[in-house]
Amino acid sequence: MKLLNKLLIVTAFSGLVASSVLAEDSSNYVPISKGVKSIDINLNDEKFTIMRNQTPGNKISPLYDTTFRGVPQPIILAKGLETLGELEFIDLMKKAQTDENIAIIDSRKPGWFDRLRIPGAINVPFTNFEEKDTAIEMMEDEMGVVQNDDGTLDFSNAKTLALYCNGYWCGQTPGMVKNAKFALLKMGYPVEKIKYYRGGMQAWTSLGFTVVGSGK
Repeated sequence: MKLLNKLLIVTAFSGLVASSVLAEDSSNYVPISKGVKSIDINLNDEKFTIMRNQTPGNKISPLYDTTFRGVPQPIILAKGLETLGELEFIDLMKKAQTDENIAIIDSRKPGWFDRLRIPGAINVPFTNFEEKDTAIEMMEDEMGVVQNDDGTLDFSNAKTLALYCNGYWCGQTPGMVKNAKFALLKMGYPVEKIKYYRGGMQAWTSLGFTVVGSGK
């Protein structure tokens, strides 16, 4: 009799666990984070909703479904430079709506930007940092840097930059940050104000997040 009671208790408990798992698995949306289906954002004159694609069987974009390209980039580009995941990147997007001192920047060439991009980002191609004049122009126009009369650069009001490119294997953001002839760090940009979303478009599209562009 005692054995029968134990079996009944175990069976009932297993049923509760199974019901709980079923309840979680039968959620009617794919979340961004626990309990969050979507986030409405108004950034750089774009109104959009960040969410993960809810279509069963949705496939990653053909732009990012191959593995033959690029060279894996370091997780840490420089000492003191923060590397972001998706949730941290989205949090900066949310803050940038009301904080002009945060810039969400796509560092890729314009062709990539036009085909597929994260909404709300501005395009500052890394190629601008191969020449001193264009590097300074981009920093003045988009990053809050001021060039003094004597030619020196004032970074006291430099913006916090959240930079991304094509993904783990893409060298465009690393180029802008440290490898180009007049890269941000070489020009004196404060390292603590540079944030690197290393996963970039590869990770963003693999998770089914909202994108815009002609290649959508």
